[in-house]
Amino acid sequence: MIKSMKGSLLLTMLTLTLSGAAHAQAVTAPVTKADRPALEQQFRERVAKLTQDRVGLTDAQMAQLGQSNAKFAPQLAQVAAQERETRRQLRQEMTATGQPNQQKVSDLLDASIRLQKQRISIVESEQKELARFMTPVQRARYIALQQQFRRRAQELDRPNATQKGMGQRGLKKRP
Repeated sequence: MIKSMKGSLLLTMLTLTLSGAAHAQAVTAPVTKADRPALEQQFRERVAKLTQDRVGLTDAQMAQLGQSNAKFAPQLAQVAAQERETRRQLRQEMTATGQPNQQKVSDLLDASIRLQKQRISIVESEQKELARFMTPVQRARYIALQQQFRRRAQELDRPNATQKGMGQRGLKKRP
């Protein structure tokens, strides 16, 4: 069942963690373009198994989760990319030599707030859909697991994070 979920299962987590996992893999062994699809499939299977075990989902729920992620992950990824670009532009405007353009800064702040609202709306819709086939406890566990993946991806994405006192936190198993 897990193998049949193809690339849609947990796309949100994959989007957030794949670049970090690929970076971590590159540190230990060179990854060729030919290796990447197999590594990505292995990664997807591990994430699916971890999610199913930690959240306590049935095979049917996993299938529904895969469909839900296929629907919402692209939307969330697009908003996240727009938010990053808006923050980049704002940073650029604020650090440019001379006086920052007041109107441009205002427009970028407004865009940032609009994008945050859009992201919240997507998350609300996603949670309503998840509530149709997950219990509240399962949803809470799923949210916590997503946060762990995000934190780990951020750690892996930062060069030399462990040398700078960040420590090395893995995904801790719930009690």
